[in-house]
Amino acid sequence: MSPRIKMFRKVSSPPVIKGFKPYGLEAGKQNSGFVNLLYEEYEAIRLSDYDHLNHQKASVMMGVSRPTFTRIYASALHKTAKAFVEGKQIIIEGGKVYFDTDWHHCEKCTCFFNHPKKEKPIENCPLCNSQLIDKFDYKNAFEAVTNTP
Repeated sequence: MSPRIKMFRKVSSPPVIKGFKPYGLEAGKQNSGFVNLLYEEYEAIRLSDYDHLNHQKASVMMGVSRPTFTRIYASALHKTAKAFVEGKQIIIEGGKVYFDTDWHHCEKCTCFFNHPKKEKPIENCPLCNSQLIDKFDYKNAFEAVTNTP
């Protein structure tokens, strides 16, 4: 029996940085690897520790169940602790997420872009200035990719 397909997790606020690097006398001498913190793990730390939400409220914000949120949060804490103890770099990237803004697709240049200013309508593509734009439905696109033989 194969595991259930991992669903998209909602990230309201993407990180302002791409990661952290250790510094000090011993930082460059040992364990020069890195720890990959996924976007949903970053979001779990942000909601729980920075915004002081309990796991139930944070899980609703991310669109996941409370036990799933707890697993994501525990993974984030484990990775952060590993990076601190072993002196490894933290890189924030990856994961199965979507951001809180709507995504759009340009039919002319085939680019995808988001529109953070929800109150203003989109008039043209930021890359090619085309007006042939439609709203990108990530859920249908994901289902089409996962249901192909």
